[in-house]
Amino acid sequence: MNLIRAELLKLRTTALWWIFAILLVPIYGVALAYNWLTANVMLSSDYADVDTGMIGEADRAVSGLYTSGQFFGILLVVLLSAILVTNEFFHLTATSTFLTTPRRELVILAKMAVSVVIALTVWLVTTVLSLGFAPFALSTMNQPSHIGESFVWQAIGLNALAFVLWGLLGVGTGVLIRSQIGATLTLSVLYVVGAQVLSGIFVLLGTMWNESVLTFRVVVPTLASDLMVSGQQFPDDPPRWVGALIMLAYAAVFSVVGTLITKERDVG
Repeated sequence: MNLIRAELLKLRTTALWWIFAILLVPIYGVALAYNWLTANVMLSSDYADVDTGMIGEADRAVSGLYTSGQFFGILLVVLLSAILVTNEFFHLTATSTFLTTPRRELVILAKMAVSVVIALTVWLVTTVLSLGFAPFALSTMNQPSHIGESFVWQAIGLNALAFVLWGLLGVGTGVLIRSQIGATLTLSVLYVVGAQVLSGIFVLLGTMWNESVLTFRVVVPTLASDLMVSGQQFPDDPPRWVGALIMLAYAAVFSVVGTLITKERDVG
């Protein structure tokens, strides 16, 4: 617990956390507006069935409203989680930290615990906002709130898991790439640009070769996360638990490998 408190103190003494907190407000507004427009298109089409309720893409649209802010919120979480580690090397405090706590894996575990706190805090803020705004947005489309539907709470719960796993992945990346600029740029490019590029490659391969190739696009972390939270987008998509398993594997591999490397390499 002392290590965790120490890591929380380090976080509070940096300017980055409140800069990220300020950024969270406008990016949540952008995400909500986008999901609102998406839901308006989906729910005004033939996706809504009067007798059986929401099906298919309509479920995804409603879930998207209740998990607004996920995309950029997770980006902030993963970057801040990586900075928890790279800050030590950037400010040359890693040596003193590891001298104070020779068991380096305990330091990394403490940083992981703090990343979970960060992830759940951002998730909680965006979820509370969504629980307030989503019913209003749905009412403007003459739709019920769907607040009692199981798929809504499933999406909210899995969204929390996505935030946590991305936070752990951020710490693991920071351990592997000690450069603060290198880690943040790598994560930003892979998260924002890489997902779109790799998704496009899978679509191209599916068109040119075999549509079954599209099933494997979930190996891309961002798409695995989307599958986990929002469910299948195409008929051949695997179930949600596959997306969760892929994200868990990424977080575990990066964290374990990064911790092992940190235990062995010189930090001076």
